[in-house]
Amino acid sequence: MKRIAIYPGSFDPITNGHLDILKRASKAFDEIIILIADNSNKHSRFSVKERLEMIKGAVEGLKNVKVGSTKGLTVKYAKEHGANFLIRGLRAVSDFEYEFSLNAANEYIDHEIDTVYFMSTTGHAFISSSYIDSLYQSGVDISPLVPKSVVKMYEQKK
Repeated sequence: MKRIAIYPGSFDPITNGHLDILKRASKAFDEIIILIADNSNKHSRFSVKERLEMIKGAVEGLKNVKVGSTKGLTVKYAKEHGANFLIRGLRAVSDFEYEFSLNAANEYIDHEIDTVYFMSTTGHAFISSSYIDSLYQSGVDISPLVPKSVVKMYEQKK
C-alpha cells in the first residue's frame, strides 16, 4: 500500500524549517502533498497563488512531493487524495497544546487518518512564517531562513 501524507499549513511564507521537515518526511512516505490550507478568516501576506508558486520553486528536485490547496477541511482533502497521514512540525513545547487540540479534532472527523510529528532541528526551531515577515519588514536579510523563491516573491511585492 502506498504511504501518502499531507503536510498542511498556511505556509505564508514557506520557510527552511518547513523544508527541513518536508525533506526528512519525504524519506518516510511514498508521496507527500504540501497543502495550503486557505483560511479566509486569517489575513495572509501572500495569495494562495503566490504561495503555490513559492512552494513549487522550493520543492523542485523532491520527486515524491506535490503541492495543493484547499478551502475545506484537511482531513477531508486527505481522504479524497488517498492519504492516511498528516505531517506536522513541532518547534517547541509551546506548539504542543495547539497540536494536541488539532489532532483531537482531526481524529474526531476521521479516526483513520494519523498525525505524524517531526521535531524541528535546533537551527530551525525559532523560525516561523510570522517571524520571517516581521524580520523582512524590519529590513533584516531573511535569505538564510527561506528558500530563494520566497525572497524573490518578497522583492516582487515591494
